[in-house]
Amino acid sequence: MQRAFEMRRIAQERGDQAYGAVVVKNGRIVGEGISGVIVKRDPTAHGEMEAIRDASRRLGKNDLSGCEMYSSSKPCPMCETAAYWARISRLYFGGGIADDGPPRYPSC
Repeated sequence: MQRAFEMRRIAQERGDQAYGAVVVKNGRIVGEGISGVIVKRDPTAHGEMEAIRDASRRLGKNDLSGCEMYSSSKPCPMCETAAYWARISRLYFGGGIADDGPPRYPSC
């Protein structure tokens, strides 16, 4: 979770929204994401979406079964749905590391 908040800080320093996320598999970070909505001018570049994209690239697959996502904030419906389709096993968010359980679909 500490790294998700570090990603959030980096997003803010770059002039973007204050969101960050990481994807973890077997205790190792396999994807990182900072919000790029403003800087990239991409409404889908949420921290969670960027972390999922990064993990998929690093692992060479779109099936992220066995991975967990840690996010600086509760994921929005788009990000939770993306985590569901990526087969992420569990979502955690916030400073108190709330366990939001497995991603749900449809959440929007």
